[in-house]
Amino acid sequence: MRLSGINETVKMAFDTLRTNKLRSGLTILGIVIGVMTVIVISSVVTGLNNSVSDLVQSLGSNVLFVFRFPVFGQRPTTEMLTRKQMTYEDAVAMRDLAHVVAVAPTLQYTDNTAPGRGGSTAIKSVEGGKKMQNTILEGDVPDVTKVSELGLREGRFFTENDQDRAANVAVLGGDTADGLFEGQSAIGKEVEVAGVIFTVVGVLDKQKQAFGGGKNPQDNKAFFPITTFHRIHPEQLDYWITLKYDDPKNKSFVEDELTELLRRRRKVANEAPDNFAIFGTDSLTRLWNQITGGLFALLFALSSVALLVGGVGVMNIMLVSVTERTREIGIRKAIGATKQTILGQFTLEAVTLCAVGGVIGLAIGSVIALGLKFVLPSALSTIWVAAAFLSSCAIGLIFGIYPAWKAANLNPIEALRYE
Repeated sequence: MRLSGINETVKMAFDTLRTNKLRSGLTILGIVIGVMTVIVISSVVTGLNNSVSDLVQSLGSNVLFVFRFPVFGQRPTTEMLTRKQMTYEDAVAMRDLAHVVAVAPTLQYTDNTAPGRGGSTAIKSVEGGKKMQNTILEGDVPDVTKVSELGLREGRFFTENDQDRAANVAVLGGDTADGLFEGQSAIGKEVEVAGVIFTVVGVLDKQKQAFGGGKNPQDNKAFFPITTFHRIHPEQLDYWITLKYDDPKNKSFVEDELTELLRRRRKVANEAPDNFAIFGTDSLTRLWNQITGGLFALLFALSSVALLVGGVGVMNIMLVSVTERTREIGIRKAIGATKQTILGQFTLEAVTLCAVGGVIGLAIGSVIALGLKFVLPSALSTIWVAAAFLSSCAIGLIFGIYPAWKAANLNPIEALRYE
């Protein structure tokens, strides 16, 4: 078909839309909803993927975590929960392994007397008397800054000297410092935790979180030297160990040496399975990919149903259009229009209808996706925008073929007699 013929066909399709606005709107409603669904869900999934990717990147690609049982992707069994805890000495022994750069054993306080508030307590400023609830108390070694991205907003982190003398010093999370000392520097101020007075020596930057919106619980935190933490909460002995190695390509070698070391230290029999877990940031990525796999399945199901409903509507309206324009088709055939011309005309009309629905769906879906940024991470994906629009056009092509074929095969004599 010549370009002028294509332009004329598109013009006729838009004329049909304008002439039957309500009918056309209802016809393409399924296409609009389907494309809008694709854009909204894909934008949210893309935004969440970007947030998780940023979080994983901040944790480091050459970092391993060691705990007595795996914490990602499975519920711990009774056997796992009763395993021997990791020790500070285990962490010290890991520092001698080849390719290991730094090791940071960590303890957190768990308030078992307050249901729903595990790992949290209250912290109060001595001078102003302001109090922060649900603050996470954490004991660390100075090397924690080498294995984790803990940027300082002001002040310093505690030192080996602070740890050796169990100094009463603390580093506060960004939200904790802002809540206790609003509008002023927290450095040099005193806070009270568990009846003990601590001097604030540093304040951390806000930490990255996987899912935007609201405050990050990790920013309401107070860090102490591990020896100081032992003094205020001697009952806490369940270590979480973070290990950083020199190069991602050495991951397998470090894991093997680490496994051998822990099996020897924890006296695991040769035939017995490991009674500890070693995992990296890739475990978090795999778990997230499993979750998003379900979201994409939901995306496919919802958008497919809406697009199929829209396609059936388009086929129905095109069949009605063929019936209404039977005499017109007969006249066109009588003056020389071929089957291919008629077939192309009605197919292009169906594709144009669906393309208009696709554009409207893209516009509405994009507006909703941009609005969701205030609640959830959301990012428009060029690939999904293109895929959604092409899908709407494909629906027009698939469901418009039969009405176009029916129009192209009308007998011109019978079509001319049609009233």
